[in-house]
Amino acid sequence: MKASTFVYPWDVNGDPEAAARIAGLGVQQATLASAYHSTRALTPRHPRHRIVTAEHAAVLYPTDSRWEGRALRPYAAGDWAPGDAFGAAAGALTGAGLEVHTWVVLAHNSRLGAEHPDTSVVNAYGDRYPWAPCIAQPATRAYLVDLAVEAALRPGAAGTELESLGWYGLQHLHAHDKTGGVPLGDAGMYLMALCFCGTCREGYGEQGADPDELAAAVRGALEPLWRGAPDDGGWAGVEKLLGAGTAAATRAWRDETARTLQETAVRAVRAAAPEGFQILLHADPVTYHVGANPGVDPEHILSVADGVVVPCAGGPDLLTPFARAREDAVVAANFPVVSAMGGSPVTLTADVARAKEHGASEVRLYHAGLASDGDLEAIRSALAGL
Repeated sequence: MKASTFVYPWDVNGDPEAAARIAGLGVQQATLASAYHSTRALTPRHPRHRIVTAEHAAVLYPTDSRWEGRALRPYAAGDWAPGDAFGAAAGALTGAGLEVHTWVVLAHNSRLGAEHPDTSVVNAYGDRYPWAPCIAQPATRAYLVDLAVEAALRPGAAGTELESLGWYGLQHLHAHDKTGGVPLGDAGMYLMALCFCGTCREGYGEQGADPDELAAAVRGALEPLWRGAPDDGGWAGVEKLLGAGTAAATRAWRDETARTLQETAVRAVRAAAPEGFQILLHADPVTYHVGANPGVDPEHILSVADGVVVPCAGGPDLLTPFARAREDAVVAANFPVVSAMGGSPVTLTADVARAKEHGASEVRLYHAGLASDGDLEAIRSALAGL
């Protein structure tokens, strides 16, 4: 069973032992970040540093001329990943015998929202989410598609994994995040993710919903949750709070918007890629879910992409709809394996076995650079038994 681990360029560059150490885990592939959001990351074994602070979303390679004269364009990394950081790390990992695939974060960019606030998702209260570009806006869609192509097709890469290719919402660990005081639940999070920028207001109108009335309805539906009422969860909870017809109108607009962006981006990568280049999406089979693993229709997305990377921190159930949709698709089960971040490398053997029963064909491990030595040893032992 093919296994890959996620890696940052700064895990590898400047550490002459990193690539061999990662290959020694027993993985066949490294999924290496080429475009990534802001983060503060631990590097527990690096000879030069222990903490890397990526101050803003950036591409980790030199961009080309396609961005000249455009207002929306990728940001270069600072000293945390200078020059062609991706290329240097990819060369080291390839030299250690690993296949390298790009890891591309798309609709998740706080600096873009700060410098171009009109690009952001706007909730029903008028609050902007600067980390969440609205994927309905034409200029933002064009930016995301071109970024997907450029960041995916780095020299030496045999494939790509596209993360956040869909709607983003409230679920984002922003700096010193203080949003957990009221448990909104699945339905509440959907309502808080609904965008009311100009483009989305027009889109709701096309579905027969007056955007002002819809925003008021969303605020009214959320009011009991702010007062502590339980969220019934799931789509039934959204329908109960908002009304079935109104809920359906929002979902029709959002599902179509995400679906067409995913189609366009994947086809653009495919058209520019060499033969055999693998294209996977980080995805959730519930279409109204938002975030790094945005909701998709399994049959549709597997008619466009080669496969999906599916979060399995909560168990393997999300794998099944994808495995049923297309037998020859890549269905990669993504496991957190950093103990101090909630992962469980010691149960990885059993977790992979359960994932295979639910249709997984590959494994992803998050994340070799962040893991302790003990976690890495547990990963080695687990992969040796697969």
